[in-house]
Amino acid sequence: MAQKWNGWGEEEVTFALSPDALDWLGERIGKGISPKDASLEQALAAIPASRLAPHPLIDLSPVVRLQHAHGQSLPDWLKLRHGRLQHAPDGVAFPESSEDVRTLLDYASAHQVRLIPYGGGTSVVGHLDVPEQGGPVLTVSMARCSRLLNLDREAQLATFGAGVRGPDLEAQLRAHGYTLGHFPQSFEYATLGGWIVTRSSGQQSLRYGRIENMFAGGRIETPRGTLDIPTFPASSAGTDLREMVLGSEGRLGFLTEATVRVMRSPEFEAFHAIFFPSWDDATHAAQDMLRHKLPLSMMRISNALETETMLTLAGHSRLLGLLKGWLDLRGCRQGRCMMLIGATGHAKTARTAIASALSAARAWRGVHVGTTMGEKWKQNRFRNVYLRNAAWEHGYAIDTCETACDWARVTPMMHAVEQAARDAFGAFGEKVHTYTHLSHLYQQGASVYTTFVYRQSGSFEHDMERWRKLKGAISQAIVSHGGTISHQHGVGRDHAPYLRAEKGELGLSAMQQLFAHFDPEGLMNPGKLLPEQ
Repeated sequence: MAQKWNGWGEEEVTFALSPDALDWLGERIGKGISPKDASLEQALAAIPASRLAPHPLIDLSPVVRLQHAHGQSLPDWLKLRHGRLQHAPDGVAFPESSEDVRTLLDYASAHQVRLIPYGGGTSVVGHLDVPEQGGPVLTVSMARCSRLLNLDREAQLATFGAGVRGPDLEAQLRAHGYTLGHFPQSFEYATLGGWIVTRSSGQQSLRYGRIENMFAGGRIETPRGTLDIPTFPASSAGTDLREMVLGSEGRLGFLTEATVRVMRSPEFEAFHAIFFPSWDDATHAAQDMLRHKLPLSMMRISNALETETMLTLAGHSRLLGLLKGWLDLRGCRQGRCMMLIGATGHAKTARTAIASALSAARAWRGVHVGTTMGEKWKQNRFRNVYLRNAAWEHGYAIDTCETACDWARVTPMMHAVEQAARDAFGAFGEKVHTYTHLSHLYQQGASVYTTFVYRQSGSFEHDMERWRKLKGAISQAIVSHGGTISHQHGVGRDHAPYLRAEKGELGLSAMQQLFAHFDPEGLMNPGKLLPEQ
């Protein structure tokens, strides 16, 4: 299947919005007007001529340069849909080995070419933005570095080319009876290397951990030379070199090979849905489960408006009407919140975990509704992102933000971010449909993931200005309420202005000096991660 050039995913995959869902959305924020998108030919016409000389590893064709000129952020979409990609890489390289990457680094140094690492193109915070000023830019796609290079069954370590995409990684492991278990929503397109350098978190992180728990070592080709990081079960030998690579976002060099900790494929997995009368009941139940360290693989809590939104978008109005009526009788009326829990692994252990979690939920008035909704979530968890395409076609834009904070700040953070979005759009005389869920939960706190749905104006300039106001307002709300600027998406260009609040001047200086040590000429992904000087 062909991948969509100006949106998410495959051309043939759709997520239809029912007439009832569109009417419901129109009542809340107004009826959307379908936009007039630029054609591929119009977008290609905006691509400037390349400034690079031909090279065996580099493709200079405009269509390939366009395909690698963007990620999946809303500004990326606006540029694509309006044909405004005036800044594109001058070429795209496709190395097949660490040695090829070394060749490209030497080429870049000799010709002062700036380099942008490219994994699956799923960034939503500007990791792939091409600098608007300066010399030529070469995007380096790691797509051909994707093989399983070694599997150590005894140590349960697997080494891959870092450009391997999620489905290919899991397929190669599954053939040997193993899994990595890293399943972010972008799983179908995101790469192992991308996960590592942005500190990604998968949807079942309660069992498998975040990517930093999985990353055991690897090979990084830097402008100063090759950095090989050996694997150890644990070490107290000074600074952990893995930590320099995790979250480095391409500023050190290219991660070409990565060794990760894998597990045997699970024999059992189940996902259950529980409804609570209120947000407070749901979060208190979750904290009880976490304090008892129940061996769940996933926990997700939707606030009342997200619960209502998800139920509305699901369709099947008659069946949902019966469900809502039954929940009303059980005390889950207006303000009800849905929790999804999952257990994965040894069958007896997983079933015991589910039973213990349901017991904890009952203590907080939770109503268990079985596995149907949980299994439906599993079936669609990589498909729901296609909703962005469908919404756009009806004149609506969808954007998100995420953070993490300690439990005492979780609920105030949720309210602050949602209110910041309403205020930002109120200044334009527009409404925004905003809702939140907790997707990753810890004993200390939780991630807070908020979605914003709003009408497009149809004007590139106006919609870009609206996005800037929204991004600024919610980012300021996050740092003002003590949250990290990113729990799982990284920093890129969009979050860089807010990093100072988290790292401080001394921390930023240390990062700058680290990157300058490995990349003294400043060729690697300039303008990303660190705020502008």
